[in-house]
Amino acid sequence: MTRIIACISGKGGVGKTTLVSNLGVAMSSMGKSVVVVDANLTTPNIGIHFGMPLYPTTLHDVLKGSVPIKDAVYYHDSGVRIIPAGLSLRDLRGTDSRDLPNVLLDLLGTADIVLLDSAAGLGKETLSSMEAADEMVLITNPELTSVTDALKAYKLAEQLGTRITGAVVNRVKNKPHEMRIADIKNMLEDTDILARIPECIEVQKSIARRNPVVLGFPKSPASREIRRLAGRIAGVEYKENRPWYRFVFR
Repeated sequence: MTRIIACISGKGGVGKTTLVSNLGVAMSSMGKSVVVVDANLTTPNIGIHFGMPLYPTTLHDVLKGSVPIKDAVYYHDSGVRIIPAGLSLRDLRGTDSRDLPNVLLDLLGTADIVLLDSAAGLGKETLSSMEAADEMVLITNPELTSVTDALKAYKLAEQLGTRITGAVVNRVKNKPHEMRIADIKNMLEDTDILARIPECIEVQKSIARRNPVVLGFPKSPASREIRRLAGRIAGVEYKENRPWYRFVFR
């Protein structure tokens, strides 16, 4: 059974696209068949994160009815399948995000998990992602403004009947000014906090190299937490391989 999971932030700049691309790779390494869809039609970036920015056929062409969705699927070396969106402003002409739920129906039965990288904010593109998904994961930073927007997305998902799997607190720096996890959980109406992803320089390096951090820096703190998160969402037990001396010298 295919699970369609929308990753929603409610606010830009939280690191949602970075997290989605790495989750796709991590889940694929766990034996799951994964399709990552760039549902951000106005400012798409998934292709750039995978080092594959230009494609002859994109989700925009599918939404226009020009091609079936199978023609917009591309394979990454990690095993993840990608459905990118077009980077040109011309691609926006004649595209209606409200058609997204219908075109995604053709992916049912072709993958275990379909991850939707939704647009930032709570506009019509985000609404379409929520309507197309069976469940939703909230992505937020440990900041009041970010959590406030995540709460708005939470309320909107409730109205649409989209199940909320939980929330991910991304780019955690462990600074005194950051919101505590307990406070974030309470503000999001006791939503399960699935993971705390630390801010680390390896993530920025991986973006510059256009290679997911779980591939380029698999031992980084962010990579380890992302793999734990992937296992939790995918229902796979994740066991980290640690050198023997880590157990001796804790």
